[in-house]
Amino acid sequence: MTKLFPTSTAGSLPKPAWLAEPEKLWSPWKFEGDALAAAKQDALLLSLKEQEAAGIDIVSDGEQTRQHFVTTFIEHLDGVDFNQREVVKIRDRYDASVPTVVAEVSRPRAVFVEDAKFLRRHTTQPIKWALPGPMTMVDTLYDSHYKSREKLAWEFARILNQEARELEAAGVDIIQFDEPAFNVFFDEMNDWGVAALERAIEGLQCETAVHICYGYGIEANIEWKKTLGSEWRQYESSFPKLQQSGIDIISLECHNARVPIDLIGLLRGKKVMVGAIDVATHTIETPEEVAATLRKALEFVDADKLYPSTNCGMAPLPRAVARGKLQALAAAAERVRKEVAA
Repeated sequence: MTKLFPTSTAGSLPKPAWLAEPEKLWSPWKFEGDALAAAKQDALLLSLKEQEAAGIDIVSDGEQTRQHFVTTFIEHLDGVDFNQREVVKIRDRYDASVPTVVAEVSRPRAVFVEDAKFLRRHTTQPIKWALPGPMTMVDTLYDSHYKSREKLAWEFARILNQEARELEAAGVDIIQFDEPAFNVFFDEMNDWGVAALERAIEGLQCETAVHICYGYGIEANIEWKKTLGSEWRQYESSFPKLQQSGIDIISLECHNARVPIDLIGLLRGKKVMVGAIDVATHTIETPEEVAATLRKALEFVDADKLYPSTNCGMAPLPRAVARGKLQALAAAAERVRKEVAA
């Protein structure tokens, strides 16, 4: 978009307490059937209006219609049995009971397209829609059919491309693929992960993004980050490959992270969605704190390619906290916008 420093969120926003238990991932719905469908649309509209009121430029659905950023997409696919579960280690970090791939995976119908059409009807602002990335989908399942992470990832890439093309036709301006697995499985990412992601964006005319991060602000992720040392240099393994890829925008976290800011220089030429809001704390940043992060990033990315954003999704946060953080993000972007214009 033409506006300098357009703001957005990296992913989820908190759900209202009347829809699902707040501040919790995989929170069960409080409605069923038609009542649930209507409640999800109400929550989507509420999330949209809160983003607009906060001054967010590129809006999203806030992931109000999904329990989880990966599994909600997977549960709509054939070939995956959610009753046959196995315990696996997610991203080499924590154990989870996950569904099993039991046959060839396929997408019998669109998953999020009707939600995207609904969002498009209710806003004139640019829309960003998040989908799970192929490698992260693979890492959230037990595979008893393909018995190859790479083969399964390519199948998911094909399915994601089907969904992405329909989302684009529904009026989505940016399609983002969430690939936190890129921050863990570096060899696989370089061998086939980025290639699978490029298969997922094949033929798209809208802008595409990939979000890599150190995860939600949940205990398992916070404890893992304590083991990463004083400098988090993992992006050195992923950025060079992504810089050469067909993805338009790279999304990462910066604020309160131990990521050396100069690593953004490895992405020179790409648009960069700079995470300037810490999602692992309830403390609301001041606009000046956020602006300071953006100014540092501007040393390594051109002004017309910097997109201020959040570090990750904010589903586990209280709504009031998330709202305050979005307001700080928008205020900081406007502050730096004026500085650059002057």
